[in-house]
Amino acid sequence: MKFQWKTRLSLLALATLCSAAAHSEAPATGQQLAAAGDCIACHTATGGQPFAGGLKMSTPVGAVYSTNITPDKPTGIGEYSYDDFVKAVRGGVAKDGHNLYPAMPYTSFSKISDEDMHLLYDYFMNQVKPVNQANKDSDIPWPLNMRWPLSMWNLVFHNDDAFQPEKGQSAQWNRGAYLVQGLGHCGSCHTPRGIGFQEKALDQHDDAWLTGGTLEDWHAPDLTGNVKDGLGRWSEQEIVEFLKTGHTDGSMAFGSMSDVVVDSTQHLSDEDLKAIAVYLKSLKSSDPKAVAPQADTATAMALTKGDMSKPGAQEYMDNCAACHRIDGKGYAKTFPALAHNSAVLSDDPSSLISVVLRGGKAPVTEGAVTGLAMPDFAWRLDDKQMANLLTFVRSGWGNNAPAVTAEQVKDIRKNLPAVEDKGVAKAQ
Repeated sequence: MKFQWKTRLSLLALATLCSAAAHSEAPATGQQLAAAGDCIACHTATGGQPFAGGLKMSTPVGAVYSTNITPDKPTGIGEYSYDDFVKAVRGGVAKDGHNLYPAMPYTSFSKISDEDMHLLYDYFMNQVKPVNQANKDSDIPWPLNMRWPLSMWNLVFHNDDAFQPEKGQSAQWNRGAYLVQGLGHCGSCHTPRGIGFQEKALDQHDDAWLTGGTLEDWHAPDLTGNVKDGLGRWSEQEIVEFLKTGHTDGSMAFGSMSDVVVDSTQHLSDEDLKAIAVYLKSLKSSDPKAVAPQADTATAMALTKGDMSKPGAQEYMDNCAACHRIDGKGYAKTFPALAHNSAVLSDDPSSLISVVLRGGKAPVTEGAVTGLAMPDFAWRLDDKQMANLLTFVRSGWGNNAPAVTAEQVKDIRKNLPAVEDKGVAKAQ
């Protein structure tokens, strides 16, 4: 793979920051593959050592904690042979034979090629700093914490076939498919889950593929050609720009996607980002009957005249208009638009509720260094006020998304971490 010097330097800087043990002669491709897989995001706890594990991940039956994947021999993967490494990454089975929880996306990583697997193994064994940190047991209660049923889960839901190029598609399309389906494991968040908490689809041959999924109070949006809340109105260049910098003129990454951009996609080559965009733009719409939002000036005109009669209008003017504007168009590459924003239009408002309750911060990338922040409003708006505000946003300026209820806000508010009471809003 060809690298621009700027990209190479960026990757080396990332490796130095993340592992503190990179050698100048080490192959950049191994570092790039680790970034493409976003390994550091799940295997690094907040404030912890890179790749030493301990990050808490919630599941419907209890929390699990990511494992130490540094080359430390007593507590990490230092004793893993290449075959052991492959068995864990592709098959979800640790060296000692116990099954890994499918929170580890081995169902996607099974598509990684032998060549890339060797580069990844070399990277983790020779470039990552060993950290002596014991793994944590899960919080899943007995008998649900028994591992042997995972063997049955794998028989039913896990396909361990490596990626096979699609005949009739270009090399660029196949490269994008390989990254999205495999190392990028985009389906882990963006594909809905089934009764066994399995991804309902693993590639474009199934209609559920990348049609959106909800985890831990955040909704990962539809990535198909849906013109309402998918990528149907996005150009290939906008997808590349979003993955490279964390924003476009009218949108901005937030929630866990912000971390994905910072830790992973901004470090991919332009060629790989373009390939991803080509592949995503080829996906047929999850809803061929979906209607794109149409321009509507009624909301802006009413706000300009001081008409606050519509529920949520006053809350919008008091809390949102200064950044997102009366016309809902925001400011290019600074504050995202709310008018016709695909993230706003999703039928599932979980992400919108979560970001308004919790606040957020734009990703800091080489192409966007400001990292502007949005304050949290959980302390300021009660459940009814927030539901009115979000319903106003989801129905204004020609948006056509369903209303948000106070009960939906309440359900997500109760999962917020404990914070100092600012003495204003209370859950209703």
